[in-house]
Amino acid sequence: MLHDLETLARSVSDLARHPLVSVSGSVTGVAPGIVSIAGLSPFARLGDRVCFDQRDSQIWGEVVHIDSTRILVAPVDEQPVIGIGSKAILSGPLTLSPSLAWRGRVISGTGQPMDGAGALPPGPDTISLNASPPPALTRGRVNVPVRTGVRAVDLFMPLCRGQRIGVFAGSGVGKSTLLGMLAQADGFDTVVIGLIGERGREVREFLEDVLGSRRDSTIAVVSTGDESPVKRCMAARTALSISEWLRDQGQSVLLILDSVTRFAHAAREVSLKAGEPPVSRGYTPSVFSEIPRLLERAGPGDKRDGSITAVVSVLVDGDDHNDPIADCIRGIVDGHIVLDRAIADRGQFPAINLQTSISRLAQHVWTPEQGKLVLQLKGMIARFEDSRDLRSLGGYQRGSDADLDQAVDLVPKVYRALVQGPTDQQSTDPFRELANALQPG
Repeated sequence: MLHDLETLARSVSDLARHPLVSVSGSVTGVAPGIVSIAGLSPFARLGDRVCFDQRDSQIWGEVVHIDSTRILVAPVDEQPVIGIGSKAILSGPLTLSPSLAWRGRVISGTGQPMDGAGALPPGPDTISLNASPPPALTRGRVNVPVRTGVRAVDLFMPLCRGQRIGVFAGSGVGKSTLLGMLAQADGFDTVVIGLIGERGREVREFLEDVLGSRRDSTIAVVSTGDESPVKRCMAARTALSISEWLRDQGQSVLLILDSVTRFAHAAREVSLKAGEPPVSRGYTPSVFSEIPRLLERAGPGDKRDGSITAVVSVLVDGDDHNDPIADCIRGIVDGHIVLDRAIADRGQFPAINLQTSISRLAQHVWTPEQGKLVLQLKGMIARFEDSRDLRSLGGYQRGSDADLDQAVDLVPKVYRALVQGPTDQQSTDPFRELANALQPG
């Protein structure tokens, strides 16, 4: 009797997961990266999943355009085997079932395991990959300090739990190294890392060398640069969805996205293939709405104790910090860390430009005395950098400007105190450490 009841329960569960009625259409056109389907327009919604019924495999894609006679679907595979007349089945919104057991695992942008450690155990909840951010007036306040262990960050641009901050950098100036150092920060229950459009060679290096001991409490979502733009976009959304679920369980989550620029590139490819016209340096209007929709999902939750502290990297094309994507993200995040190639060329790492980097929530971290000290230090650094050409030409004479004399004496000591590598010990009391470094002798 008990066996019969268990069998009946499994059958009911299977029926709940597999709908009795499916809606299907027919492929009418195939182009690189886009498939046209007739018969699904009245039923489909943007972001829905569409499966293509094949003899030996099941290929699927995401709905990216709908009109009265057809829908356009972007397949997750770059070159799917789909022909005219192929059957297309509408499968509803893209969903995910995260679990705490996913910590220590590496998954793809579509939510499949990549590490060879077996299947991912499903969690108790099914969530959407395209969830909306929590309502603004029901979100918690962002005012609890968090220490990263990176001395330059904790001194000059300190973070709060639930804050979103961008790391703006060109290629080869230490962006990934800094992100790895931030991933070692204490005070977070789980770290979620989204590697979007990353070089395949660097994935294992980042996971094995950079993360180190933090690997067991990290969920990594990976989509390499050779994968389709749909998979790259989905990697960012998957990382956000996992982080949201963890936040709703009351966890403090550190989310690292590397990089949002490559997410924007992927979103541009998809929207251009769907026929959307470009408006700014080849970017389509939907890209500039996708980015805030993605980043606004991070932060504190809806009347919950959990939060998502987001560190997003922004790859500035050609070191142009006024690039449209960089400019868009700068207006969304709660602060920015700018890595400067000239500073990196001097061998000073992390190569943070202290004059142009800022945290908009620093007032919740500094005491009044600390805030005053940081402003004085920034003023000295500005005098030191502004006079660099004058000093290199021999036009500086000691004693003619007391403020410049003080800057020349102290700023090099400040720079040396801020030098920190991934193998160095984490900073525990940055202001005391800086005070010790500025002692004479």
